[in-house]
Amino acid sequence: MAENVFDFQALSIRGEPADLAAQRGKVLLIVNTASECGFTPQFKGLEKLWEDYGPKGLVVIGFPSNEFGGQDPGSNDQIASFCEMNYGVSFPMMGKIKVNGSEAHPLWKFLKSEKPGFLGTEAIKWNFTKFLVGRDGQVIKRYAPNDGPDKLRADIEAALAG
Repeated sequence: MAENVFDFQALSIRGEPADLAAQRGKVLLIVNTASECGFTPQFKGLEKLWEDYGPKGLVVIGFPSNEFGGQDPGSNDQIASFCEMNYGVSFPMMGKIKVNGSEAHPLWKFLKSEKPGFLGTEAIKWNFTKFLVGRDGQVIKRYAPNDGPDKLRADIEAALAG
């Protein structure tokens, strides 16, 4: 049974194994993303968080998902190109996954169980739900899709200082 986020692995958007244990000791911001969503411009703000706080120990990690309105239908290569060309994304992006249901990626099952959403529901409601994870791998907070990246700055700074 997983004890923290660092117990999980995923595949990068380029298809390479990505062991989250490699991020041990860093603060993580884990986000389910989509390329054709009304919240897609948040990529710009997420990249800014990565640029501003990456040197201090923050790692932003995007997980594309096509579950909500079919808003990320492309291949991993298409998603990577879109994010890089349109938003200058340089933070780690993982391969497309599911975040809900029996086929949900194990990391996302863990995140949801650790920090349920509104009224205790675990399900991810839409693209750009965010989880802030402390240096110890424990989930600190869950953010709604409409919580823009700038709203997270104080919490990120507190996590980095902790």
